[in-house]
Amino acid sequence: MVDARTIATYDAKASDYAELVGSDAPDKTLQSFIDLIPAGGHVLDLGCGPGTASAHMKAAGLVPDPVDASEGMIAIARNKFSLDARVGQFDDIKGTDVYDGVWANFSLLHAPITDLPHHFAALFTATKPGGIIHVGMKTGSGSERDKIDRLYTYVTVEKLTRLLTDAGYHVTNIKEGAEAGLAGTIDPFVIMRGKKP
Repeated sequence: MVDARTIATYDAKASDYAELVGSDAPDKTLQSFIDLIPAGGHVLDLGCGPGTASAHMKAAGLVPDPVDASEGMIAIARNKFSLDARVGQFDDIKGTDVYDGVWANFSLLHAPITDLPHHFAALFTATKPGGIIHVGMKTGSGSERDKIDRLYTYVTVEKLTRLLTDAGYHVTNIKEGAEAGLAGTIDPFVIMRGKKP
């Protein structure tokens, strides 16, 4: 269950967030993910926000399934990009061998650490054999709220690696960095990619 105060923040700041992540073309990380997905492939955009990544995937010939817990974000994804976006939470992901790719870009960091093994197991089940998962998380330990009241779960690179491998994925790429987000603070992060055998 995603924290209600976190969802309320995203609802209130949906337009600001859409402006922050808006882009005319995929960034290098998204483009490299798109390049790994077969033409016409189905991709779960988990925590899609205002739908920017899904719009780029759709333009590239993929079939995105944009899901977000914030109704404000979903409204933008539908109205701005004409996406078939739906309101949903991490526990709503069901199905077996549904997706050629999973794009979970800085969304699962809002799930409690104790729920992450269950979420990754469900994502693994929903990923087709040979499918790709992309996960972005902030690095650190514990959990805390940022200055705009979003609740974060922090992980180490080693912890995220274990979560992916314990679920069944083979980790294929790890990138670390730091950047400013909606709250304006510069935070360290890890982007990890895995593949289902």
